[in-house]
Amino acid sequence: MWVVLALAAFAGVAGWWSLGRPVRLPDAPSARIACVSYAPYRRAGETPYDPRTFISPQRIDADLRALSQRFDCVRTYSQGQGLAAVPAIAQRYGMQVLMGIWLDRDPVANAREVAAGIATARAYPQVLRGVIVGNEVLLRGELSPAALAGYVRQVRAAIPATVPVSYADVWEFWLRFPQVAQAVDYLTIHILPYWEDEPVPPEHAVRHVAEVYARMQRSFPGKPVMIGETGWPSAGRPRRAARATLVNEARYLREFLGYAARAHVPYNVIEAFDQPWKRVQEGTVGGYWGIFDVDARPKFPMRGPVMEEPRWWYGWLAGVLVALLFGLVGLRLPWRGRAALLLAGFAAGAALAWQGRQMLHACRDLLEWTVSTAACLAALGTALWLAPDIARRLAGGDAATRVPGWLPLGWLFGLAWYDLLLVLDGRYRDFPLGLFALPGVAFALAGWLASRPARPAVEHRLLAGLLPVLGILVVVEEVGLSLTAWLWLGLNLALALPVLLAWWQGRGLRTQQA
Repeated sequence: MWVVLALAAFAGVAGWWSLGRPVRLPDAPSARIACVSYAPYRRAGETPYDPRTFISPQRIDADLRALSQRFDCVRTYSQGQGLAAVPAIAQRYGMQVLMGIWLDRDPVANAREVAAGIATARAYPQVLRGVIVGNEVLLRGELSPAALAGYVRQVRAAIPATVPVSYADVWEFWLRFPQVAQAVDYLTIHILPYWEDEPVPPEHAVRHVAEVYARMQRSFPGKPVMIGETGWPSAGRPRRAARATLVNEARYLREFLGYAARAHVPYNVIEAFDQPWKRVQEGTVGGYWGIFDVDARPKFPMRGPVMEEPRWWYGWLAGVLVALLFGLVGLRLPWRGRAALLLAGFAAGAALAWQGRQMLHACRDLLEWTVSTAACLAALGTALWLAPDIARRLAGGDAATRVPGWLPLGWLFGLAWYDLLLVLDGRYRDFPLGLFALPGVAFALAGWLASRPARPAVEHRLLAGLLPVLGILVVVEEVGLSLTAWLWLGLNLALALPVLLAWWQGRGLRTQQA
């Protein structure tokens, strides 16, 4: 038990220290980037799906003035909500534009977008590096290849011949619908190693991009190919061995810029600013593809080491504060019991801080903050309820309090429910490791030390039998490559095994009595 408590506290120390450790990465060839996706929806409540959202020319001007210091070009995705003003404003700062025309399944909206895009292209042909008619509309299944090609040809016939016209989609969909290539002047392909059906870890990501780019050139000879989107997220759930971290985002972008410079590949990076609205569609990870955060601050340098979390010491501080809280609970215990409480308290505080950091990235509104905070307080309360008895037993005493059956049942049910979400619909869901670490470790220690555990109720036994199965399924879905998934399985076992062992011991006791 002492080893377990010491390891839990050490995990809190080492985990937070690792976040604050400067990581040496290859330098980018230059701080300037050829082109970047520009979506100005970074304030609370702003989304391109809200027709009432409007971005003023003044805001666009301020954004492009700042972006012109680092980027030669911006890519837009639509004409509405004020974005038709981008080419005129970009011209003031010597920037070019990959101008987007948004298409979906609504023919009326499409006609309006196409007309607006044609008018803008005719007014500012010298600013446009290209016009992209439609973005991932085949991926979303909203238009047929023939209908899409019709829109592309309509724009091609209506704007100056000096402005090339393209369509943008994930690279596999160009191979699936090669007929679309006949309508465009060049191919705009999206290569996002993190989002591949077989996610690519960051150490192999740029090699994967180079292989895909070469394959597309071979598949469409005579057609220029541009990488229209590539990048890496800085926060969110891991996908197999592809971890969404700030260090990995910096690593990928630096290595990709080096490859693009050596191979002379035309490209556009996604994206300029973090986009909070994307978290609704893609979970936490959707909001953190930006080179700048929502306040337009650079998230990492292009040269030198990168630190995942500059405020890493907050985790240690939280551990110390919660350790003091646990220590107050056990003032009357012998020194061995107080020592156990301090170790448990530090581990609990570090885990809660880890969960709090995840909440800073994931929570989108007051409801999510309220629910997440209540869950963390419940986890802390559970640990505080169980920790004194664990400390007494380690100090040679007996348990003084009895745990009500609803408390473990609540955590068993909560973990099983979240397991089901991960198994059935887990693509965009985070792993709340810090939250479930407190009740998981606390119940595991309490169950291990129990001399005569009570026979668990049938609901407890049912959920405890389900948890290991669901935890294994999560690991299988990650093909065993995600350390986070293995840790999640460990928490499932920590909550389930005490119940299953108590059930087994109860059966053995009844057999002896018979």
